[in-house]
Formats: sequence, C-alpha cells, structure tokens
Amino acid sequence: NGSAGIREAYLTGRGKIYVRSRVTIEEEGPGRRQALIVTELPYQVNKARLLEKIAELVKEGRLEGIAELRDESDKSGMRMVIELKRGENADVILNNLYQLTALQTVFGINMVALEDGQPKLLNLPQILKAFLGHRREVVTRRTLYDLRKSRERAHVLEGLAVALENIDEMIAVIKSAPDPAHARVALTARSWSAHFVETLLHGASSPAHLEGLSPGVGLAGTRYTLSEAQAQAILDLRLHRLTGLERDKIHDEYQEILKRIADLAAILKSETRLLAVIREELLAIKGQYGDARRTEIYAGRLDLSREDLIAQETVGVTLSHAGYVKAQPLADYRAQRRGGKGRSFGRMREEDFVDQLVVANTHDTVLCFSNRGKAYWLKVYELPQTGHGAQGRPIVNFLPLAEGEKLTAILPLSSFEEGQSVFMATSDGTVKKTPLADFSRPRTSGIVAIDLVAGNVLVGAGITGGESGIVLFSDAGKAIRFREGDVRSMGRNARGVRGMALREGQRVVSLLILDSGMTDPAVLTAAENGYGKRTPVAEFPCHNRGGQGVIAMQVTQRNGRIVGAVLSGEDDEVMMITDAGSLIRMRAREISMTGRNTQGVRLMGLGPDEHLVGLEKIEEASILGEGENGGETADNDHDTDL
Repeated sequence: NGSAGIREAYLTGRGKIYVRSRVTIEEEGPGRRQALIVTELPYQVNKARLLEKIAELVKEGRLEGIAELRDESDKSGMRMVIELKRGENADVILNNLYQLTALQTVFGINMVALEDGQPKLLNLPQILKAFLGHRREVVTRRTLYDLRKSRERAHVLEGLAVALENIDEMIAVIKSAPDPAHARVALTARSWSAHFVETLLHGASSPAHLEGLSPGVGLAGTRYTLSEAQAQAILDLRLHRLTGLERDKIHDEYQEILKRIADLAAILKSETRLLAVIREELLAIKGQYGDARRTEIYAGRLDLSREDLIAQETVGVTLSHAGYVKAQPLADYRAQRRGGKGRSFGRMREEDFVDQLVVANTHDTVLCFSNRGKAYWLKVYELPQTGHGAQGRPIVNFLPLAEGEKLTAILPLSSFEEGQSVFMATSDGTVKKTPLADFSRPRTSGIVAIDLVAGNVLVGAGITGGESGIVLFSDAGKAIRFREGDVRSMGRNARGVRGMALREGQRVVSLLILDSGMTDPAVLTAAENGYGKRTPVAEFPCHNRGGQGVIAMQVTQRNGRIVGAVLSGEDDEVMMITDAGSLIRMRAREISMTGRNTQGVRLMGLGPDEHLVGLEKIEEASILGEGENGGETADNDHDTDL
C-alpha cells in the first residue's frame, strides 16, 4: 500500500515512495465517454513533456484506448484532460499510465547518517537515537560557547564598573602613559576601588569568574585588580559612556548576564533540562515551518503488478481432454434458444474435445485439481486470451504436471476467506472437506489436496461455509442429498469418507453445493444425447450420506447417461459443450421444469457420433449489458416432456 515503502524504510533504512498525480475520472460528451482529469503532478514532472510521452506511447501502440489529449490549464490551476475511447476501462488505462509514464514516480529513501564519524545505514529508531545524540551535542557545545561569551561579557562589565567608579584616577594614568600599551600595563599594575562591583555582585548566586585568569586578578575585599581584557575595554570606552545613565545600564546588563550564566550552567548540569531545550527548539521549528500535508498517503497498493494492468472481465475458461487451456470473453457468445446448434468454442485437434468449463473473472485465481489428487494455482489473466477460433495452449506450459497427470477439476476463487472449506467429491463416491486456508499459500510445485486410490478421480470441488447442503449425481441418473455437517473437516493428505454408494460400472459425475441464501433453486440435469430438464431442489429429499440416492433423471436409450448437473435460477444461463468442441448458451428459464422421474426435453441438437460432455452455469451478473436472444434457434415445438 501507500505506506509500505515508508514502513520498509523505517524498518531497514531503505525503501521506495511512489508519488502519483492527482487524477479523477469524469464522464463527458453525448456518448458518455470517460476522461482522466489530471490536476496535480509529482514533484519535478514537466507537464508538456508528460503529454508528449503519452502521445508517443499512443502512436507506438504501447498504450491503447486514448482518443484525445488536451491541456486545459489556466490561471485557476492545472487541468490536463486524457479523453478515452468509448467502452474503455478507465482504471486499467490509468494503471498503464502510472506504469509507463511519469504520472507516477518513485523516490528512494536511503537513511544514511554519520555515526562515530562513519557513514551508516540506520533504521528509524537508530536514526532518531543518532539525531537526538547529535542535537544533544549541538546544544551542549552551543551552551558552552554561550556560557563562555556571557562570562567574558560579565568580566568586561566588571571592568567598566571599576572604571566608572575610578574615572578621574584612570584618566590621569592614561594621560601620563606614553602609548596605549603602557597605559594598559599601568591600569593592570595596581588595584582600584570596587564598591560598585560589590553592588553588582550582591545577591548573585555565583560570581561570573573566568577560567585562566592570572592570580590576583579580580575582586579582593574592596579592591579590584583589572585584567588585560578589562584594561583594553576601558581604553576603548567612549566618553558618552561616562554618564550616570551608563551606570544603570551596566548594572542592569550585568544582572541579566548573571541570570543567563546561571541558566546555561543549569542546562549543562541537568540531562532533563538539556532535553527540554531540544524539545522546545523542535516545537519552535514545527510552529515556524510546519504546514498541512499536501500529499495524501494512499491506503491501497501503489507498486503496480501485472494484475493492475488487466481489465476485469468475465471469461469462460476451458480445458480440453488433451490438456489445452484458454480463456475467452463471454461476450463472444450471444444467448440462444434451447435446441440451437451452438457456436464453436474453438478448433479441436483430432480426437480432442472440451471437457471442463468454468466462468471466472480475469483477476480470479483458478485452483486446479489433478487426477493424482494435487492442487495447483493459476491466475486467470495468465491464461491465453483467445477468440472463438483458437485452440488454446497446453496446460503443461503453465503447471508442472507429471507424466500421465491431468486436471480433473478447476475452481475459480476471488479470495481465500477464513471459515470456508473446499468440498471435494470423487468418481467412486468419496467426499472430503478441507479448510480453504490450507490452499491459501501457492507453491510452484503444487500441493496434495486429496489422497486418491488407483482408478479414482476428482469430479467436483466447491466452496462451503459450514451450513451448506451437498448433492451428488451419478451417471446412472441417481442423486443423494445430505448436510455438509455430516462430513468432518480433514487435512489435505486425508482420503475422505463415503458420500454415495454406487453399483459396479457407475460413477459420480457432479457435485452441487446448496447455500442457505438460495431462493427456490432448481437442478438442471443434462444427458449425453443432448436432453435435459430442470427439477426443483425441494424434490430431492435430504438423507444421511453414504446411500444410493433417489432418481434424478431417467436414463434411457434416448437420453443416454447423465453427464452433469448444475444449480440454476430463472435468470441464469447455462453453457453446454460437446466432444466435438461445439458450445451452446441458453437461458435456464427456457428449459422445462419437471419432476425427478422424467426424461426431459431436447436441449441441443447433436451431429452424428457427437455427445454432450459437460455444462456450466452462467449467473445473471455475468451477462448484464448483452443483447437479447440471438444466434441460431431450433424448431423445438415438437419437444415434449416425457
């Protein structure tokens, strides 16, 4: 975040501070195009050169989505307008500007100070201690200097006081001397009356004596012997200083100096008094130069990652049977009515077909589970973003899969929240629940998610919150519903417990998670020959785990075996995929709602030797803003519920 560089510098002595321009996003014009309005720039950034740099990046094609640059600055302040093309993501373009231009700059912190005469890198406590020691030395040396000067001045004032009291005699001595040097010697060679000096020293806590004076110099009883410095000051005395007014001035100045000497001596004797002086001086500097912060410490993260430069978009992530993966925008597929022929999701190699599809955001993390019970991590934006005609890239280019290892389930996640679990089901009817936090620390080599026996594969994984319902579907048309609480939480290396009893040759094909917040959910079941139906969840009774379940859909020669089941609401859409690579997208409400013990209606027209291999739900939020039903429509007037 914005304070991370400061914190790093305070902890280690080195850090970076990111300084950003002040930018707001506005909508302007009849087409409601967005514009970035820049009103403040980082220190030492030139506005004209910044505009030239942005224009150069746009011309080179390194920065896309900018339609126009304008400088609207006037006497009221700076205003730089970066107008965007219609439909562009302003946040992503702004992050790219931060990354590529001086709209964001970096200032380095290097806290090096002299300690014991040597330069050292110091953290915050160390540099504060060093600064305090420096201020203590400065104030101490300054106090010693001021004390010495005050004592010198007090010494001179004593001499002037002696001169005023003995002015006539001194004038006579000076007049009789052949030169100033002899006059100075004559003044120091004898003692003088010192009643005025006694008056000056009366009540003083300590006399203002100087160190290093010759023996006999100063006050002795009522007589005073002058030093050379005092004699020189007397010789330099002007005649107007001989008036009675000067006597009072000398008295007052001497008393003030005595107080100052006592105060300076107290500072040198007391550590508390010394620190108080340092504090007072720092507060005075703060009062004189301190003003309101002009920059804002941003609470978010300022060091941009690749994710900040990627627009958030809902995509369909597919994994083929041969291990080719890609992500494709859902906007490429318009909804079709049931029975349509669909549109190709991409060219498949011979004998290859798409067998997994999830809908995710480009900023999501995809938790990938393999047939060997391991879990891997991928960012959606790291996957190849391709059009509907592309094949994708081998998943082994992104994950360190071993020989013969393939992915059997992929789970998109936006965060790893506490209190949630990953619920897994395998083809032999085994289920397992593991805390989601156990998967929050990605490792390049992957981790063990579930202990699988030979021939058993993971068929589904979902996120549960502790109170969810679980429904398992077998390819024989059976379903069993039980409570999540019937399965205790286990570690990643555990094998799991029985969730559904299967007969020989049967396998589990789908795992559904029922959350308490769902409103009248329905189960959409699809069979390999393109038939399917919707059935209210309420028709699936809740039993203890480990049973054979109840009929979910009739398995007949017309339908074929069940290939999958998803939860769907009236406003959801579903996508279905065939082993030939064709994909169809339709609204769930166009599929008939029937009971459990029925065959369903035709969902998708299939070609010769073509079979449905999977389906995925698309929630309403994923398709907002898209057009009405389009694409091919089928003649489904003859479809009946059997």
